[in-house]
Amino acid sequence: MRAHDEQQYVDYVTANLPALRRLAGSLCKDRDRADDIVQAAITKLYVHWHKARGAENLDAYVRTIVVRTFLSERRLRWARVRLTDEPIEPPATPCREVETRLVVADALDRIPPKVRTVLVLRFLYDLSVRDVAATLGCPENTVKSHTARGLTLLRRQLGSDLASFDRREQRA
Repeated sequence: MRAHDEQQYVDYVTANLPALRRLAGSLCKDRDRADDIVQAAITKLYVHWHKARGAENLDAYVRTIVVRTFLSERRLRWARVRLTDEPIEPPATPCREVETRLVVADALDRIPPKVRTVLVLRFLYDLSVRDVAATLGCPENTVKSHTARGLTLLRRQLGSDLASFDRREQRA
C-alpha cells in the first residue's frame, strides 16, 4: 500500500474506531470480544482498502464488515467458550434507566445472533430496512421478518420483567 493510501486508512480508522467499537459491543455485549471483532474487521478493511475507499458509502461498507465479522465469529466453536459467568468489574449502582437497559440487553442476548443484529441495526442505529438488508447482504423481506420475529421474542421475554418495573414505579 502506498504511503498516501495508508495515511487515509489510518485517518479513517482513527476517526471511526469509537463508533466501530460501539457497534461491535452492541452486537456481542462483551467489550473484549467487541475489540476482537473490530480488530478483525479493520484488518479486513486494510487488506481491501483500495476497494473500500472507492465505495459509495464508506461507513456503510465498514459497518457491513463489522457485522459480518460478528456473525462469522458466532459460528465458530471457540466463540461459545466462557471462562467465567461473573463480570470482571462490579456493575455500577443501578438506577431505573440502567436496570431497564440491563434487562433489555439480557433479553437481546437470548435472541439468535442474526435476529439480534437486525434489531440492533434497526432500532439502536436507526438504519432503514434497505440499509440493514445491504449491510447483511439479504433481501429486505428477510430484514422485515427478522424484525417481526425479534420483536415478538423480546416481548415474550420482557413481559414479566417489564411488568415488575411497572409495579416498582407505581410504588415509588
